[in-house]
Amino acid sequence: MNSRNRKYALLLVVTVAITATGAMSQAFAQSVNDGMDGYTKGTSGIYTGNTHECWYDGGEGNMLPCKIDTGASAWMLSATSLVLLMTPGVGFFYGGLARSKNVVNVLGMTIIVMGLMSVQWVLWGYSLAFGPIDSDANMFMGSLEYVGFNEVSPWAPLGAPTACSDTRFAAAPGEVCSDNWTGGVSHQLFAMFQATFAIITPALIIGGIIDRIKFSALIIFILLWATFVYDPVAHWVWGGGYIGGGAIDLNPDLSPSYGLDFAGGTVVHITSGFSALAGALVLGRRLGYGKVPMEPHNIPMVILGASLLWFGWFGFNAGSEVGVDGITVSAWTVTNTATGMAALTWVLMSWAHTGKPSIVGAASGAVAGLVAITPASGWVGPMASIIIGIAAGTVCYGCVSFKNARKWDDALDVWGVHGMGGLTGAILTGTLASPHIWDSGDGIGAWTGTAEGMEQQAINIIAAAISVGYAFGVTIVILKIMDTVWPGGIRVTPKEEEIGLDLAQHGERAYVNE
Repeated sequence: MNSRNRKYALLLVVTVAITATGAMSQAFAQSVNDGMDGYTKGTSGIYTGNTHECWYDGGEGNMLPCKIDTGASAWMLSATSLVLLMTPGVGFFYGGLARSKNVVNVLGMTIIVMGLMSVQWVLWGYSLAFGPIDSDANMFMGSLEYVGFNEVSPWAPLGAPTACSDTRFAAAPGEVCSDNWTGGVSHQLFAMFQATFAIITPALIIGGIIDRIKFSALIIFILLWATFVYDPVAHWVWGGGYIGGGAIDLNPDLSPSYGLDFAGGTVVHITSGFSALAGALVLGRRLGYGKVPMEPHNIPMVILGASLLWFGWFGFNAGSEVGVDGITVSAWTVTNTATGMAALTWVLMSWAHTGKPSIVGAASGAVAGLVAITPASGWVGPMASIIIGIAAGTVCYGCVSFKNARKWDDALDVWGVHGMGGLTGAILTGTLASPHIWDSGDGIGAWTGTAEGMEQQAINIIAAAISVGYAFGVTIVILKIMDTVWPGGIRVTPKEEEIGLDLAQHGERAYVNE
């Protein structure tokens, strides 16, 4: 290990040590008297004091959590685990597409993102994304109320107490339920479900910048990107900010007031896809791009990764209902249907274009379908999902071809599949959202021909455009600043790139017999 790498390693060790010391200090300082750890003396011992959570007075000074639905909780624990599995799926998918000399680096970047984001989300990410709005400034980013998972209860749901008969969750007579749409599961379970979204999103960016970025620089970039791109956009859409909180309501006399993104087409895929393109442009093309072969080194690994993504995506989309009901079933159905249609479409496009049906293309098409159906999954029916699948396969294939013609070295087509797939899905959600699926008056798309539908379409386009511009622009700023201040820049040396990042950055290789 050279002196520069030792300095990076030492810096990371010191950072981890300081963080761990702070966490332990808080733990040792806690007592039942000060309420720091969620305990309040004289209560049941679990009351957080969080006014946004559902607690009620059980008598004799005891505050009790509102009812948690065990069926919904079991499903959401499963869905959370399914989504977490998707990030290793990304690693296998990207690893198979990469050259053999860089596959360890790709897998390593994926797993380090899992570690980084698991900690970042608890320390400050969840608070910035979902912290309560206590001022106009919090329309951009959440408050710091939930830093360190302070007041994030594993016992109580979010919401206010209400009669269980007025909710979708079954309960015995006398039990108190939450009026919140997430009210069947505890606040902490909801937060950890969202954590898996925060984990996979920056992992997707890796595909645009492989073979070039220093591992040490990637670590800092991911932390900065998550804090200044992912957390704000998640807050805008799901945390009550600009997009989800009604700030772009074009006509107060009509029912639509917010952009529709059921499971992350904007939050996850638009942000990661356009950020990957920004990263590819800032870093520049790989050595030998367009001159030496850079085809996938392991197609079975690609298919394995795509299959894990397809499987895990049911937790991604169906889990976003945060409960078990008809919308959960519908989201599962349309997710599978759109994915299959997009895979078929991509294969047919490649067959017509090259004369051969590409199996890697089938995997890419499936991922494109998963991406495009994500924002619409809770709003559209099966036939609409077929339309979205066809659109995803066609648009994403065309965008990848366009990217190649422009010689943008987004190595693994993150922009073409995730960025443009997410944008396609966001627009078509505003077009195809159906009141027959979500009977709230807000799920009416432009296909209905109503004024509400036209407004919904416009809101979704505006929301997507804002997210595209913000993610792309802020990512360029982050990377440009880092490249200026980072010793030797954020890109590896030409010699390291030629050797391969497996040996140059990690001293390891995937295949010892090569």
